[in-house]
Amino acid sequence: MAKKSPDEVHPVKAFGWAASDPSGHLSPFSFSRRATGEEDVRFKVLYCGICHSDLHCIKNEWGFSTYPLLPGHEIAGEVTEVGSKVTKVKPGDKVGVGCLVGACHSCDNCTADLENHCPQVIQTYNSIDVDGTMTYGGYSDHMVARERYIVRFPENMPLDAGAPLLCAGITVYSPMKYYGLSEPGMHIAVVGLGGLGHVAVKFAKAFGARVTVVSTSPKKEEEALKRLGADSFLVSTNMDQLKKEQFTLDGIIDTVSAVHPLLPLLGLLKANGKLILVGAPEKPLELPAFSVIMGRKTVAGSNIGGMKETQEMIDFAAKHNITADIEIIKADYLNTAMERLAKGDVRYRFVIDIANSVADIYRETTQRK
Repeated sequence: MAKKSPDEVHPVKAFGWAASDPSGHLSPFSFSRRATGEEDVRFKVLYCGICHSDLHCIKNEWGFSTYPLLPGHEIAGEVTEVGSKVTKVKPGDKVGVGCLVGACHSCDNCTADLENHCPQVIQTYNSIDVDGTMTYGGYSDHMVARERYIVRFPENMPLDAGAPLLCAGITVYSPMKYYGLSEPGMHIAVVGLGGLGHVAVKFAKAFGARVTVVSTSPKKEEEALKRLGADSFLVSTNMDQLKKEQFTLDGIIDTVSAVHPLLPLLGLLKANGKLILVGAPEKPLELPAFSVIMGRKTVAGSNIGGMKETQEMIDFAAKHNITADIEIIKADYLNTAMERLAKGDVRYRFVIDIANSVADIYRETTQRK
C-alpha cells in the first residue's frame, strides 16, 4: 500500500510552514489534522512564538528530526470546535498549546501532574502521536489537541505576548517554584538575558525576589536595571565584580544554551544555594566537584512543567501583568527571523502573526486565479 502524503493522513485539511530537510528552510506546507474527537479541542491559531529549539529542530542540530518538520510549541488562538466530553473550554474561548500534546496518563509522573517527564510523552511537533502519525506544531492555520493539553488564557492576557510563556514562561517558573526560589526575599540571579532570561527576571520580581542579572554583554546593563527592573547586574567575565558578590545568592536560573564555565556561578551561591540549568548547550559543561561540595550546593536541571503547573503559571502571569517582550512578524519573514535568531538578534522573542499570514496566502492564491 502506498504511503499517504501528509495532506491525506487525516480528514481535516491544514496549512502551515515546514522544513523539508536539514537546511532548515521553511516553506508553505499542506497537511492534515485529525477530526475532532470527544476529548479534543480545535482552535484557530492566531499567534505562535518562535523558540530557539525550533531552530535546532528544523536544522536537525540535536540529531532526531523527522521531515517534513512543522515547528511551533508556543501556540495561541481561539476555540472553534470542542468534543462532546470537553468541559473546560467552549467555542470562542482564548486558549493555547505548549510543548506537550500527549502522555500515557498512568505512570507515576502523569498521576503527579508531571506529564512533561512521562516516558511516553508526545511532543507538540516532531513526535509520534498515539495513532502512529507525526505531530505538527503551531506554524499552522489551526490546531487540535486533547483537552488535558489545552491552556486557558485569562481575559487580560494578550495572545501575542502571552504565547511565548507556554514554553519560555513555564521553563523558568517551574524551577523557581520547585526549588523554593519563589519565596519572597530570596536573592536570585538570572544568567543570560534572552528569551528565557528576560521572562525569568519578571517572574522573580513578581515573587518578591532581589534579582541580579549575569550577562556576557555589558551593553545589557541598562536594559536589565531600568527596563526589566533587576536590582543589580554583573558581567560574567569580570572576575572583580564576581568576587565582590561571592556567597550572596540563594539560587541561580541559568538560561544560557552555549558552553560556559560553571565555576564562577557556583562561587556566587550561599551555602545550600542552588544552580538550576534550563538552557541546553550542545556540548557537556564542566562541573567542578570541589565548588559543589564546599557549601553543600546543588546543581540541577529543569524542563518545562506539567499541564496543571502551566495553567498556574499563565494565571500568575496574568495577575502580575507578565508577558514576553516580542517582535511580531509574518510568515514571509520566517527564514530571515531564523537567521537573526541564530545570531541572537531579537529582543526577546519572535512571534508569528499566523492569522494574517494565512490571510496573505489566501489573497495571493485568489489573485492568481
